[in-house]
Amino acid sequence: MSEAPRPLSIYIIAGEESGDALGAALARALSAQTAGTVKLAGVGGRAMAAAGIESPFPIDDLSIVGLMAIPQKLPKILRHIREATRTAVAARPDALVIVDSPDFTHRVARGVRLQAPAIPILDYVSPSVWAWRSGRARAMRAYVDRVLAILPFEPEAYRRLKGPPCSYVGHPLIERLSELRPNAQEAVRRQNGPPIVLALPGSRSTEIKRHIDIFGRALAAVAARAGPIDVVLPTVPHLVTRVREAVAGWAVTPRLVVEPAEKWAAFRSARAALAASGTVTLELALSGVPTVAAYKLHLLEAIIARIIRIQSRLPSVILANLVLGENAVPELIQEDCTAEKLTEALVPLLSDTPERSRQTKAFARLDGIMGVGEAAPSAKAAAIVLEVAREAVARHPGADVPPRARPADPHAPVAAKDQNGMALEC
Repeated sequence: MSEAPRPLSIYIIAGEESGDALGAALARALSAQTAGTVKLAGVGGRAMAAAGIESPFPIDDLSIVGLMAIPQKLPKILRHIREATRTAVAARPDALVIVDSPDFTHRVARGVRLQAPAIPILDYVSPSVWAWRSGRARAMRAYVDRVLAILPFEPEAYRRLKGPPCSYVGHPLIERLSELRPNAQEAVRRQNGPPIVLALPGSRSTEIKRHIDIFGRALAAVAARAGPIDVVLPTVPHLVTRVREAVAGWAVTPRLVVEPAEKWAAFRSARAALAASGTVTLELALSGVPTVAAYKLHLLEAIIARIIRIQSRLPSVILANLVLGENAVPELIQEDCTAEKLTEALVPLLSDTPERSRQTKAFARLDGIMGVGEAAPSAKAAAIVLEVAREAVARHPGADVPPRARPADPHAPVAAKDQNGMALEC
């Protein structure tokens, strides 16, 4: 009688809170698809710990915001890169999954490939190779075997840039549509007055500082032209005091909401939104909320961003527009981010106008573009991870593969994030 095949082992590495959440969802999906027989280990945070993966060190040390923070945190981050590499190699998993945070996870992946080339490596959440430093896609072929993309246009970008095989598995927002989309009562409130208008100046203190006054003046002008509006401003606990002080002089007093349930309730009932550019534009689009997107950068950052956009030939910097493949959401960036221009763009979205209709019709295409109604993104990702792991076991049962070309030094200096959270990715 032949022995039963041994359980597969998967090692998952995440470096920040968002990746930790994705890693946890992936871990649960892997367990579900293997009836709980898969062996899971890795590096992560609280969410992955709740899913059964205890991290050898806290990942809170890995986040860098601002260039000035690099000297202080760099030694600890380099130590964690070495530790994560060592523990992943020692575990000898059937597959290694790195999740987002490329400044950290890609250096670990290069180290693992150097020391244990038989371990297949999957990258869950692609770095923005389609936006800037496109040469990274080709370089990734040395240490990434498969990319699991969360944006539908990324597989084509990897084919064009000659990167590793890339599969679209779905954006994690797809698994949260019940939070974003209105029920019958909320849909009625969305049409009734006074209209709820979301003010979303950003989730970082620097973003709030640059946008809060402009947003306040724009919303006051909107109310003067369109009539009373109910402004809701979602924020986070550690910034609520600062935001409350910043909006104290607004002509239209916003309702500040901190709890996630209150935020999503406002999304489901909102007539329109004024938002800083970011993932929130895709959240609003999936919620069906017509939006004006805006953003201001420091002058030097703005120059760099403009160069990047020219080089990448991006038609938009707004995520919702990139997913849709059309500039449905107006973007008012840098010198265009003025109270007057925001007002002109936002007023038409409050009533039945061609501007509003254009956005709602575009948003209606998102379900088809993003694969809503198919298997959950975490389930799709898990299926590919298991497929790659089983193929590796079948090809090399107990044997190592020949070493590959020596990759770049995994312990090279770590890039930072700028003050607006833009990753200066590896």
